[in-house]
Amino acid sequence: MAVAFQLAWFQLRHEPRKLLAGVAGVVFAVVLCFMQLGFSDALFDSATAVQRRMTGDLFIVHRQSQALWRMTPFARRRVQQALGVPGVASAGLLYAGTADWKNQRTVRRDPILVLGIDPVGGVLELPGLRDHLDAIKNENVVVFDEWSRPEYGPVAALLRANQPVAVEVNHRRLRVAGVFRLGASFAANGNLVTSELNFLRLFPGRSPSQADVGILRLRPGADIRVTQKAVASLMPDDVRVLTKQEFIHLERNYWEETTAIGFIFTVSLFMGFVVGVVVVYQILYSEIMNHLPQYATLKAMGYTHGFLLGVVGSAALMLSVLGYLPGLVVSAGLYHLTSSATALPMGLGVPKLALVFGLTLGMCLLSGALALRKLRAANPADMF
Repeated sequence: MAVAFQLAWFQLRHEPRKLLAGVAGVVFAVVLCFMQLGFSDALFDSATAVQRRMTGDLFIVHRQSQALWRMTPFARRRVQQALGVPGVASAGLLYAGTADWKNQRTVRRDPILVLGIDPVGGVLELPGLRDHLDAIKNENVVVFDEWSRPEYGPVAALLRANQPVAVEVNHRRLRVAGVFRLGASFAANGNLVTSELNFLRLFPGRSPSQADVGILRLRPGADIRVTQKAVASLMPDDVRVLTKQEFIHLERNYWEETTAIGFIFTVSLFMGFVVGVVVVYQILYSEIMNHLPQYATLKAMGYTHGFLLGVVGSAALMLSVLGYLPGLVVSAGLYHLTSSATALPMGLGVPKLALVFGLTLGMCLLSGALALRKLRAANPADMF
């Protein structure tokens, strides 16, 4: 096997320009795969960030609710009914709505996601939010997400400079009491948190008797599945009772299946794989054609087809490694630039690194397998 590996390396480096072109093609495919996976993960991570930071165990939502920014309100008395189940310790409510934010400096208007909570309920665990829960009890006071996109203005910078910040949301004058950290998503470039009462003031069309999410916390030792069934048995057909994972899946399913975004990411990832297969196939096929007499000579000397298979497989492996490493470096830089420009979470994790390397290795080995069809026909007569 070592001989096959050495022979494959000598063949590849014999024509540096062709080797460089092949590596560049693999790098392009690797970067394309990394970027598609990065955007996909950023989409789902940002879209489900609020759900993952809710402190409940079970969640009551209307059956027609599709995503956090497209919730259908339900009667809040359903949450009070759930408190009658023995396993339920406490309950809270969450309101969600998209409002119109006016930048006071540029007069630009942008949509912003507003979350309404009970300041003493503790239904959201967001970095920095706990310090300002007392403040949002006051009328027309909100807390701003400092990881929002920059078009909302230098809100966080002004607060750090101890300057008062007044904003206009849904044509209502508000005071920003502080900041928390959540981050932008595909549904919203910015976020606000305020009290239930302030939320209803911002959305006067909303009924005080309705809420968007009911959040249930269970007693220690309570079986979550048993309690879920018990709560669901008390509810009418207009609501669903979900675990946190099911609630996250509801949001993810909306973006992955209801919208075209998930399909686009899948197709783009597939196209990156196909590009890599085509490029590497061209390199390996040309190598086989250029050295067909030499391969025939090796067969005449007694080398088996398995040995020749090892040569082509080694070349494919080397191309995958030579293309993966610089592709990883380029992708890391693009991740940083994209995250800075869009405020979306873009990160390289071990599962993603392993998946892309597996795809890279697979595309190169598949290319080698396709190129081997010509090698099978090599015979000693080709040397003359």
